[in-house]
Amino acid sequence: MHEMGIAQQLIQIALDSIPKFIESPRVEKVNLRIGKLASVVEHSLTFCFEIIAKDTPLENARLIIEVVPVRVHCKSCDHQWEVTGPVFKCPFCEDGEVEMMTGREIEITSLELAD
Repeated sequence: MHEMGIAQQLIQIALDSIPKFIESPRVEKVNLRIGKLASVVEHSLTFCFEIIAKDTPLENARLIIEVVPVRVHCKSCDHQWEVTGPVFKCPFCEDGEVEMMTGREIEITSLELAD
């Protein structure tokens, strides 16, 4: 279960991002972007996050996950499209030489702190 490692990294990044001058910070939401090909199981990530966040400013924070579609760019004809199936071949020129633009990311876009 690599979600445990991902949750650990997310928590460390989030904790490092909280301004030091805020006394007793409490994070309400952690907004994430996770690509479809990142192989992250959402409920497993949430479960692991909740366990690791205990007794930190992130305890009881909700993960808000935006799923990022797989977008590729054809190196031959310069076309870009969203891949919805298992074939990574350009629908216009039928070439298979493509570059992945999105779909593998795991990133924190923002934290929402309690007042």
